[in-house]
Amino acid sequence: MNSFIYNIPTKVYFGENQLGNLGKELTRFGKRVLLTYGGGSIKRNGLYDRVITELRSAEMEIFELSGIEPNPRIDSVRDGVKICKEQGIDVLLAVGGGSTIDATKFMAAGACVEHDAWEFFGANAKPIERALPIVTILTLAATGSEMDTGGVISNLETGDKLGRLAQPLLPKVSFLDPTLTYSVSKYQTACGAADIMSHIIEVYFNTQKDLYMLDCMMEGLLKTVVKYAPVAIQEPNNYEARANLMWASSWAINGFINGGKRKAWSCHPMEHELSALYDITHGLGLAILTPRWMKYCLDPTTVDKFVQYGVNVFGIDSKQDKMTIAEESIRQTELFFFETLGLHRTFSEVGIKCEDFELMAQKACRYGDIKGFKTLTQEDVVRIYKMCL
Repeated sequence: MNSFIYNIPTKVYFGENQLGNLGKELTRFGKRVLLTYGGGSIKRNGLYDRVITELRSAEMEIFELSGIEPNPRIDSVRDGVKICKEQGIDVLLAVGGGSTIDATKFMAAGACVEHDAWEFFGANAKPIERALPIVTILTLAATGSEMDTGGVISNLETGDKLGRLAQPLLPKVSFLDPTLTYSVSKYQTACGAADIMSHIIEVYFNTQKDLYMLDCMMEGLLKTVVKYAPVAIQEPNNYEARANLMWASSWAINGFINGGKRKAWSCHPMEHELSALYDITHGLGLAILTPRWMKYCLDPTTVDKFVQYGVNVFGIDSKQDKMTIAEESIRQTELFFFETLGLHRTFSEVGIKCEDFELMAQKACRYGDIKGFKTLTQEDVVRIYKMCL
């Protein structure tokens, strides 16, 4: 296991009826709060009213920014930065899923600098040294943004979707109430499950041989998603299913499972180009890509990891030939994404066209070859895209 620094000081309120602590936590940072949220579902399900009641009880001065998009845009970030600067905001409260939280993180950082927030991204990205305090109320188990230092933002003008990690972006406090995810649709629950699994798989498929403790934890997280995502889809108000998915989502990407991993992620940079160009749901793109990436990476030098995955996550008989187990592990992954979760299995089904593959591959490799579980060149990325048709 490599050396690493692990620092995750986010305070988490997990479970039902925790919002009574919201005002107490926010007032630690000041009195002027920017409330951010998406398309209005929090108003329809009553969460907005609950939040406003808590803020008023704490005598907070409330400012709002709504309409944050799935695959959040830099324009929304700029709008939030403007409000923060003009109104002297003390703390930002993001109510929603990963898109709302990601956008809010860069609003918080943008409020502390003079340059445009898009300059935080790209090859010559400017440093993120400060950010206003961020508090989150999670409504969708998927991205893990409520407990990590990263976020991803799209720029429609440039056609880019880029991510960034920085310690100041870590939320100070996050409220995780599984009951707030009861109204999440079957489709979004399925996409969220695929997103969680992808975060784990990107770390799990590693050429290092000394990560036994972390591998065991990752296998447990993967088994949790495999067990509870179908339950949440069929029984949306099942508390244990929603709770297990919500907590697995946070631990899939809060850095604990990394163990100082030195290899880059592979499926995420490939998928970011799909949702940048076609605006598809991130988890769906990952579901389509991941089994094809697995097939592309499987060979005699990587087979042992697939065997470990298949036996320990899906319970495949370990007495079989290694390659047979490996191939079955990929088939089980496909069955879970496309049959159990009911997600689309091909690019053709969601309108992604092969004429865009070269450009998307070029952007996926904008910083050079993807040095992940197996190194991928632009040509490799195009081949994997073609496998998804």
